[in-house]
Amino acid sequence: MLNSQNIWMALLLTLFAGLSTGIGSVIAFFAKTGGKKFLATSLGFSAGVMIYVSMVEIFSKSKDVLSSVYGYKNGSIICVASFFLGILLIGIIDKLVPSYENPHEIHRGKDLDVAKLKRMGVMTAVAIAIHNFPEGFATFMSAMQDPKLGIAIAVAVAVHNIPEGISVSVPICYATGSKKKAFM
Repeated sequence: MLNSQNIWMALLLTLFAGLSTGIGSVIAFFAKTGGKKFLATSLGFSAGVMIYVSMVEIFSKSKDVLSSVYGYKNGSIICVASFFLGILLIGIIDKLVPSYENPHEIHRGKDLDVAKLKRMGVMTAVAIAIHNFPEGFATFMSAMQDPKLGIAIAVAVAVHNIPEGISVSVPICYATGSKKKAFM
């Protein structure tokens, strides 16, 4: 039988982790519209934090959990294989998106195309929304099984989600000049 206290705790942890993206979007209120240095620095910072959290926090926690279920060797193999399958899947998706639409393609030019920058922000928001579903599911399920593990995963996901908010809000702020639109 499910414990209602565990359900509420799991829901609150999942809500906390999910809403942390909004914390990152607050940086749009401090952005100077039109500042390429701020745009480049904030996007570089957010990418660095997301990579760090993914590799140091989430990867090691998933390896620990998988090892506890499947044994150390099999858990490690499943963790590493899942990591590289994720890279492969993203690579395939990246190749399927036409280069003129793809925000990962390098487009040389003196000025940033504001419409493309706005589109990049919106597409990043859509991608983040899609990937937040499994994060929320993992946070909820881990909190249901072990509240201490749920807290650790919620904090790791929250720290990961804050720079995601930055990576969405700053390009939209730069493109539209509206801090309110960037935050939303």
